[in-house]
Amino acid sequence: MTDAERTGARQATIPLFPLQTVLLPGAALPLHLFEPRYRQLAVDLRTGLVPERRFGIVAIKDAAVREVELVEHVHEIGCTALLEESERLPDGRFDILTMGERRFRLLEIDATRAPYLVGKVEWVEDDMPPPGAAEATARLAGAARAAYRRYCESAWDSGTWTTPAPETRAVDLAYLLAADCLLPLADRQRLLEETHPLRRLRMVGKLLSREAGFLAALHAVPAPPAQLPHLNTRACLN
Repeated sequence: MTDAERTGARQATIPLFPLQTVLLPGAALPLHLFEPRYRQLAVDLRTGLVPERRFGIVAIKDAAVREVELVEHVHEIGCTALLEESERLPDGRFDILTMGERRFRLLEIDATRAPYLVGKVEWVEDDMPPPGAAEATARLAGAARAAYRRYCESAWDSGTWTTPAPETRAVDLAYLLAADCLLPLADRQRLLEETHPLRRLRMVGKLLSREAGFLAALHAVPAPPAQLPHLNTRACLN
């Protein structure tokens, strides 16, 4: 394989959807699309003009930014979204359901190639845990799961949340634990950017423990997690 081929395998060009949220791998995200450019993105995803029904979601750095034009306007690390379900409404808007897949680093933004933004990205992979890390992994996974249970028991009624399956891989667990918990954008972005699975597990455990402590101290609960399987749940607006 040539150097150019290796670079090509590490990089891709994908449509971009900047949002005031962070999509994590393995997390479901419903979207309600009403702007003409994102209606066109939905059409292109559904018709196959966009390969594999995938596009990239990047978090906007500053809520005051009204029009993303530069890489500096968004966080460098984003996540691809796979279009799983879509419904076109009579007035041309779309309700879609997406699933987070693969992390990327945004290298360039092109605002002229399509009605929506297009980005040149390179894929971000995890660091490999050192040999003999099984015991540390199990300990951190157990602590993170315990923190998740404390958070959910403080936040919601039983039956409105489920624990990730026991066979969930350590590389995926932190994302799944954080997926339906109401963490601040900055914390979710830190989780997305962390490339070491063990540090990520430690991080999510600390974050969820902190949030569970806040809930207990304030005697307040957040809104219940979104019922993601239904397309009429509009968790995000463009």
